[in-house]
Amino acid sequence: MSEQTNAYQAISTPGREVWLTTADQRVLFQPQTSPFSFNDNLDDLPAITVDAGDIYQTMEGFGFSLTGGSAMLIAALPDLERQALLRELFLPDGDGIGVSFLRLSIGASDLSERCFSYDDMPDGQTDPELAYFDLNAGDSDVIPLLLEILTLNPNIKIIATAWSAPRWMKTNQAFVGGKLKPEYHGVYAAYLVKYLQAMRERGIVIHAITPQNEPLNQKNEPSMIMEASEQAEFIKDHLGPALRDAGLTDVELFCWDHNCDVKEYPLTVFADADARQYLSGSAWHLYGGDISVLSEVHQAYPDMKLYFTEQWVGSDGEFGGDLMWHVRHVLIGSMQHWSRAVLEWNLASDPFCGPHTPGGEARCVGALTVDGNEVVRNVAYYVIAHAAKFVRPGSVRINSGEQSDLPNVAFLTPTGSIVLIALNDTAEPQEFAIQYLGKSAVATLPARAVATYVWAA
Repeated sequence: MSEQTNAYQAISTPGREVWLTTADQRVLFQPQTSPFSFNDNLDDLPAITVDAGDIYQTMEGFGFSLTGGSAMLIAALPDLERQALLRELFLPDGDGIGVSFLRLSIGASDLSERCFSYDDMPDGQTDPELAYFDLNAGDSDVIPLLLEILTLNPNIKIIATAWSAPRWMKTNQAFVGGKLKPEYHGVYAAYLVKYLQAMRERGIVIHAITPQNEPLNQKNEPSMIMEASEQAEFIKDHLGPALRDAGLTDVELFCWDHNCDVKEYPLTVFADADARQYLSGSAWHLYGGDISVLSEVHQAYPDMKLYFTEQWVGSDGEFGGDLMWHVRHVLIGSMQHWSRAVLEWNLASDPFCGPHTPGGEARCVGALTVDGNEVVRNVAYYVIAHAAKFVRPGSVRINSGEQSDLPNVAFLTPTGSIVLIALNDTAEPQEFAIQYLGKSAVATLPARAVATYVWAA
C-alpha cells in the first residue's frame, strides 16, 4: 500500500469497510472511517439499490499479464523486497490486494526483450515433429517467478495467449504479421499442447488459452493474422481435437482476444457449432469499440463466457484521467456487461516503459514501475486492487441498478459480504444512498474518485 497520509485515512468500522482512491492521488486505495450506517430512512437522494437476490455471472478473478519483461524486473529485486511485493500483490489479507488471475504469453509478447518461439529454427529449416521444442527458449524469469507466486496462492488462474507461431510455420517466415500456413495447422495445435504439457511438468496448470492475441493486428512484434473463418477451422479441426486427445479437456479455450469493434469475429467463430463445442468463450480488449458489445455477444450465446484480458495504460496519459476511464469502462463496464475476469495489461515496466521488442509497443506503463530496487505503484494497480481484494473468485455479480452519474457494480462474495464499487467522475462530491434490504445508508463520494464499499449480507 501507499505510505502516503491524508485527511481521509482512518480505521474502518468492524463489519463495514470503505476503500478510496482519488484522481488527485491524495488518497491511494486507503481504508476510510465508515461513513454509512443502514437505517429505515429512505433518503431522498440518488440511490444505488443493491439486490443480492438478483444474480448474474460468477467472477473468476482479477489481475495482470506477467510478461517476460515484468518477470525480469521483479525477479531482479532483492529477495526480501521481492517476497514482500509478491505477498502484497497476491495475498488478499493485510496489505495484500489479492490478484487472482494472470495472463502469460506463449512464446514472446511485444513486452519481451526479444522475439522468440519455443521452436525456432534456422532460416529454411522446419521442425514438424517439434523435436527441438524448448520451453526455456526465452523469458527465462517467468517460470521461476510464477512458481514463487503459486506457493503464495496455488489457486491463481492463468490464461496463456500466443502472439505468433514459430516463423517457419508462417506464410511470411517472420515474427511480424503473416498467417499460419494451412499445412502447419496440426503442427501448431501440437505445439500449443506441448506448451501446456511442459508447463504441467513444472507444476504450472494453465486454466485457459487463446490461440492468438489480437488476430487482426498485423503490426505488433510479434503478431500473426488469423481471420475468423481460419480460427474456427483451426479450433474445430486441430486445436480442439488435440486438447481432447491429449487429455487436456480441463483447459478452457477462448476465441478472439481482441477489441470490441469487431464483434462479428467471435460471433462467426461461435456460429460454427463444430468449433463452438470446444470453446468456453471469448476474450476481449478495448482499444476500439464500446464495452457494451460484450452484452450483445452474451445475449447471442449466453453459455459462452466472457473474459476481459487486456487494457494498457499509455505513457502519454495522466493518473486521474486514466483512473476515471479504466474504472468506468474496463472495471465496472466489463463486469456490468458479463465479463467474469478483468485483467489490466502489463504487471511491471521500467521507467522507460521497457523492456519491449524492437517493434513492440513502447508506451506501456506497468501497473508497477520497477526502477532498480524502487517500486512505484501506478494507476492499473489501483484499478485492479479495488476489486481483487474484496471480490474473491466465486463471488457473483448482483443487481445494483443504474445511476448515470454513479457508475457502479455489486457482488455477493462466498463469505457472505456485499461489495459495491462506485465511481464519481464528476468535478463535485456526490452524496447518495445505498439501499439494501429495505434500509438505506448515506454515503459521500469525493469528486473524481472510486470507492469500494463492503458490508455483511
